[in-house]
Amino acid sequence: VQLQASGGGLVQAGGSLRLSCVASGSIFSTKHMAWYRQAPEKQREWVAAITSGGSTDYADSVKGRFTIARDNAKNTVYLQMNSLKPEDTGVYFCFYARPLTGRGTWQPLPEYDYWNQGTQVTVSS
Repeated sequence: VQLQASGGGLVQAGGSLRLSCVASGSIFSTKHMAWYRQAPEKQREWVAAITSGGSTDYADSVKGRFTIARDNAKNTVYLQMNSLKPEDTGVYFCFYARPLTGRGTWQPLPEYDYWNQGTQVTVSS
């Protein structure tokens, strides 16, 4: 599965960015999608998820600031990021994902081989 994210950049704290991630193939509309980020020397962190039916879920750290959406006709998932903070800095990726029940997070589906190009987001203070 090829997943190509774009829309990152350098922004001042308090600014906004809109990320996009386009998926290859024909199964996009049937899959839950999630955004993750990875900061230097830190583990990958789940950020937001959207189900195949359009329900959304957010990590506490971004709730109220980020909005996830999808366009199945374009095989694309979006992440609107407002009120950005320096701690939002990292490389952002999208994956097909599933919820980890009771753990408040989402896991990339492990059954796929991903070719995943992330996008760098840098928030200056």
